[in-house]
Amino acid sequence: MTAIAWIAVAIFVLAYVLIATEWVHRLAAALGGACLMLVLGITDTEHAFFSEVAGIDWNVLFLLLGMMLIVSVLRRTGLFEYLAIWSAKRARGQPFRVMVILVLVTAVASAGLDNVTTVLLVAPVTFLVCDRLGVPVTPFLIAEVMASNIGGAATLVGDPPNIIIASRADLSFNDFLIHMAPFIAVVLVVYIALCRWLFRKAFRYNAERAASVMELRERDAIRDVRLLVVSLVVLGLVLVAFVLHTWLHLEPAVIAIVGGLLLLALSRLDPGDVVRGVEWPTLAFFAGLFVMVGGLVSTGVIDHVASAASDAVEGRLGLATMALLWGSAGLSAIVDNIPYVATMSPIVAELVSNAGGNDQAQVLWWALAIGADLGGNATAIGASANVVALGLAERAGKPISFWEFTKYGLVVTAVTITLAVPYLWLRYL
Repeated sequence: MTAIAWIAVAIFVLAYVLIATEWVHRLAAALGGACLMLVLGITDTEHAFFSEVAGIDWNVLFLLLGMMLIVSVLRRTGLFEYLAIWSAKRARGQPFRVMVILVLVTAVASAGLDNVTTVLLVAPVTFLVCDRLGVPVTPFLIAEVMASNIGGAATLVGDPPNIIIASRADLSFNDFLIHMAPFIAVVLVVYIALCRWLFRKAFRYNAERAASVMELRERDAIRDVRLLVVSLVVLGLVLVAFVLHTWLHLEPAVIAIVGGLLLLALSRLDPGDVVRGVEWPTLAFFAGLFVMVGGLVSTGVIDHVASAASDAVEGRLGLATMALLWGSAGLSAIVDNIPYVATMSPIVAELVSNAGGNDQAQVLWWALAIGADLGGNATAIGASANVVALGLAERAGKPISFWEFTKYGLVVTAVTITLAVPYLWLRYL
């Protein structure tokens, strides 16, 4: 690698250390690293702001912005309080049952939506139900975020890397249902059992709080019926458009921002109040990460690492599959999985072709998808949903540290990726 590439690596590692140790706020670390990349000429405005491969992913940012606008309006209807009371009553105030309900809802919703959208919708409910039951919100929020990454892996539209893989490998929506969904269903069952052990200290049953929750009436929580109806209609249209976006020839980001602005216009609310509900620090953090990772892409660092791995396993399908699975999980834990998959896809396509391009060789695509999707659970910045959840927690006055998330994430990732080994080996190899 060139000297400039090593400087890019040094800046990225320094920023990552600052984020992990929390010596400075993660927003300052990300934007500081991005500024260094720009000032030192490692990347430039053309790459940082306009490149699809090595720049800010505006599709992700506008998707987030649109959904944040929708959630900001929904908060004013009382819907989240309604759902919090409903879920707590169905679980009869038992904290673990509440977690199971929220985890299942999050995972299933993430299969139809993208995982970031799901977290934006479920997190406000989580804050409210935990407050009602008097239990710590952090374990519940972490459990849901990881469930969103797991559930999103099941379908083509559930996680952005899957869309990239499907485009490069010419895979259909049904291909993902056949090859990914059965495995993810098993992973979800194991994950729920794992939650019972990982978060066992959080399941403190309070009989008085449970009794008070059972006395609440869900309907009393709704504050604005008209706004609720309008919001649900717009949200429903957005969700349907997400599922049909390939047929509509509309990017999810366009659907989200149009839906957000439409709801803002129909809500009759003060636009300033609604916009203040947007997680602007989270959006800025993403922008900084994209610029830093783009610096690694534009200097050839990620391509160099990926090519070296490809050369090392060429011609050995079993070894290539396992290396791709574990390597993708490891790299997706520290680098956003969207640019990683975009960089790896051409290399995997070459490996598949070299292996004969037959059905058995397709295992490499599934190894890449599983590793990139589930590896994002390993650290607090491994997936977009993780970063969004941390931003929401901080805004609610319940900050989650990098290591508090990561100590659980490493365990979950190790278990879920280990489950993928026999699945890939027995089904394809």
